[in-house]
Amino acid sequence: MSTIPSSPETPQAQRPSPASTPLHAPAPHESGLKHTSGEAVYVDDMPEPPGMLAGHLVTSPHAHARIVRRDASRARALPGVHAVLFAEDVPGHNQVGPVFKDEPLFAEGEVHFHGQTVAVVLAESAALARRAAALVEVEYEPLPALLTLKEAVEAGSFLSDVHTIRRGEPEAALAAAPVRLAGECMTGAQDHFYLETQVTLAVPGEDGAVHLWCSTQHPTEVQTLVAEVLGTGRHQVVVEVPRMGGGFGGKETQAAPFACLAALGARATGRPVKVWLNRDQDMAFTGKRHPFLGRFDAGFDTEGRLLALKVELYSDGGWSTDLSRAILDRALFHLDNAYFIPVLHFTGQVARTNLPSNTAFRGFGGPQGMFVMEEVLNRAAERLGMDPTVVRERNYYRDAPSNVTPYGQAVEGNRLPRIHAELMNSSDYARRRAEIDAFNASSKWTKRGIGFQPVKFGISFTTSFLNQAGALVMVYTDGSVQLNHGGTEMGQGLHTKMRAVCAHELGVPVERVRVMNTATDKVPNTSATAASSGSDLNGMAVKQACEVIRDRLRPVAARLLQLERGGEADSLVFTGGRVFLPARAERSVSFAEVVHAAYLAQVSLSATGYYRTPDISYDRVAGRGKPFHYYAFGAAVVEVEVSGLTGEHRVRRVDVLHDVGTSLVPSIDRGQVEGGFIQGLGWLTCEEVLFDAKGRLLTHSPDTYKIPAVGDAPEDFRVALLERAPQDNTIHGSKAVGEPPLMLAIGAVTALRHAVAAFGPPRTPVELASPATPEAILRSVEMARAAAR
Repeated sequence: MSTIPSSPETPQAQRPSPASTPLHAPAPHESGLKHTSGEAVYVDDMPEPPGMLAGHLVTSPHAHARIVRRDASRARALPGVHAVLFAEDVPGHNQVGPVFKDEPLFAEGEVHFHGQTVAVVLAESAALARRAAALVEVEYEPLPALLTLKEAVEAGSFLSDVHTIRRGEPEAALAAAPVRLAGECMTGAQDHFYLETQVTLAVPGEDGAVHLWCSTQHPTEVQTLVAEVLGTGRHQVVVEVPRMGGGFGGKETQAAPFACLAALGARATGRPVKVWLNRDQDMAFTGKRHPFLGRFDAGFDTEGRLLALKVELYSDGGWSTDLSRAILDRALFHLDNAYFIPVLHFTGQVARTNLPSNTAFRGFGGPQGMFVMEEVLNRAAERLGMDPTVVRERNYYRDAPSNVTPYGQAVEGNRLPRIHAELMNSSDYARRRAEIDAFNASSKWTKRGIGFQPVKFGISFTTSFLNQAGALVMVYTDGSVQLNHGGTEMGQGLHTKMRAVCAHELGVPVERVRVMNTATDKVPNTSATAASSGSDLNGMAVKQACEVIRDRLRPVAARLLQLERGGEADSLVFTGGRVFLPARAERSVSFAEVVHAAYLAQVSLSATGYYRTPDISYDRVAGRGKPFHYYAFGAAVVEVEVSGLTGEHRVRRVDVLHDVGTSLVPSIDRGQVEGGFIQGLGWLTCEEVLFDAKGRLLTHSPDTYKIPAVGDAPEDFRVALLERAPQDNTIHGSKAVGEPPLMLAIGAVTALRHAVAAFGPPRTPVELASPATPEAILRSVEMARAAAR
């Protein structure tokens, strides 16, 4: 006989506390204390299951070669080695390409980059697996390799067809433009450098099932690819994500191959298998932010207004497609950034090189596209002898008809003019620029610069069907709640926000809501936590699930409160852990009482929620559509100081005003703005990815690859969230915040150009490579000085 839980003893006459909600209020990160104490559990922190084996990869030492011979007999003979697996040991499909099936799990016939997986060794310890891997013999016949983006473009080596967006007749408009400039610019790669490297633990179960604990942004994709590799149904595969130590896009698709290797090892040996990469392996084997080449031809009037623009974009996809096509699309969509271009012709294509397959990275092509536009505006301002801020403002999107993007979507709710005015005032831009010019006139070896950077960033997956999410909410008879949603937590605070949404909707304290590990057996068929859409999509799904439960509880609460008039149940308020009518707040019942009574009345206390973003579509052939639900806006003023002797620089001050709508949790959003800016600063100034002539990564560890440190952060960092800015048709008026702030850091490039130009005569054209390392800045300074001689 089962025991019925006793009813919580809460006096019915107790008055509720004043209405309160965790929404729109600062809050600590839900795992913040656990992060600092070491209690936070990541995949590699989990206790090792009995009999666990370690997996170690055997990889190609060539960028491009034919596999002539393989022999694993010596490795297999070592005591404690349980298996060495090759392509022929895959029971299902030897493919892990997320969109196009052009990425074998194990190399077959040829290898296409330095570090491609040829085999995996499974042994009783990581040290033994490494020792055995060194004994696997693979003979290669080297083949010619393409190792740079320009080489691939010149050779006609591409992974995609040409994507074209066009408006008007740019050739005629360019020919008639009073000011015309043409050129090219490149942006480099960037390593994700998440603190937790790629890792998966796979545990075999009954009847061929497997449970994986995986550090991934996309559990459903891992589930799908593992099932295909094993040749089984997806129902046999459960993927669970406890939390990630960072992702930034690097675990959207590229966690899957390592998860598949672990799952395959578990299937082959019948024992748990962990595949974990150390820092050097992670940096060498995984893809980066795509390097981009932009070639442009622009026409302006003499007042700095853009009349026409032609751009050719090329990205370095690496050896396989991965998400490169969608990333290129978003780059094209963001070439315009904040500016209306009357006449234009944009094209884009993904090049194929013999390097690791490049992948998603915060901004997903948007930063690379925006960089080209900002380069065009900076060069125009230098040619015209104007403040680049004035040129930018004159080209903003305005009222119709100057509010239509190159792809035909209207820019609605444009907050940039307001942000511009408020930030110019709060940053004291005009006075500071005048002071900087005066300082530069009197300082020979040190110069300062200031730059202004606006951002308009589209929010939604540009692959339309991905704009969906689910949730499962379960309420227990003591009034406590378990929340499951399809988003993954990688340190960005998504669980903190979802917990606040759930607590708000059910009217309970956040402490009564526990966010569970993201798992495919709780919420199926979800999209990646990416495209800055985690809160938008999952928040709506959580809200809907909670509304279903709340509506089921209303009649129960009405009976407990002895409400007599019909329709009063619909007016009940759930807040502060209690339920009551606003007009009769002296009579209330606790949420726990209502839940307990609902259980006794056989009312379901769990519900699923589902949300899909409405009205999203894009016709790639026509180059027209509405790929975004809305736009996020922001702006930054960046001040730098440059040494003309060493090329070193420091960021003196940054002022940011960013639009997050009505923030769900302002403290979390502020952290995202700060972190995004710093990561963008690293991409543009110090993070340089280098390969040698054989395609081997040279910058494969913290001693050869520099990310921003504390000393690189702005000395004076002022971040404000735009006030009185609710967004329609989003979760509680909020806006996405993950990616847009990264592009604010492009303002540092404008500031550096201002400082470098001060070493030369007026209207000196500045040639500054990206990233603007000390070497690049010093070369630029020397060119400016040469112009003065």
